[in-house]
Amino acid sequence: MKYPVILGRVTSAPLRKDANRNWQRIVAVGRRYVDEGTPIQLNDVAKAASVGVATVYRHFPSPESLMEAVAAPGLESLETLAEQALAKDDPWTALEDFLLDAAHASITDASIPAVMAAPSVLPATAERKHRLGRLFGELLARAQAHGAVSPTLTAADVAPLMCAVAYAARLRSSDSVEARAAHARRYLSILLRGVHQQP
Repeated sequence: MKYPVILGRVTSAPLRKDANRNWQRIVAVGRRYVDEGTPIQLNDVAKAASVGVATVYRHFPSPESLMEAVAAPGLESLETLAEQALAKDDPWTALEDFLLDAAHASITDASIPAVMAAPSVLPATAERKHRLGRLFGELLARAQAHGAVSPTLTAADVAPLMCAVAYAARLRSSDSVEARAAHARRYLSILLRGVHQQP
């Protein structure tokens, strides 16, 4: 069941069919705008989704709330990948695999870095980001306890390093999205070799 965004919060009450259909159309337009690199302006979204401006604002009171709805599936996927990584036997492989997946996601879905870098406007987004942070902290702590990563490296260190990798990959603007994602994975692999220690 979809839990639509209403007045800046996530409600567990399902929408009527017509309202849910409008919600889906609005989010689909938001997704398209993000993929095209078009700034989200709610009046423009309303026109593109063929719904009234008031309808858009009922569901999404700000462009940021719509951006968070667009990013929600990608963030949920990252949570799942982090949980799967924690189930792996080798702590270094688990950390490396998750970071490579995260780098790929940040290049192929522009809503993810945008939402991760900004203050959350929806409680559900804040909770999801908190869970992601906790899961990543566990992955890093496990690798450090295993002796595979220096204990001086912190989760706060990793975030700007990931941003630098994504920035370097995006400089190759003439490449396809998948090609830029491949470059990001390569750059990150080089960086990770620098922080990896043999236990």
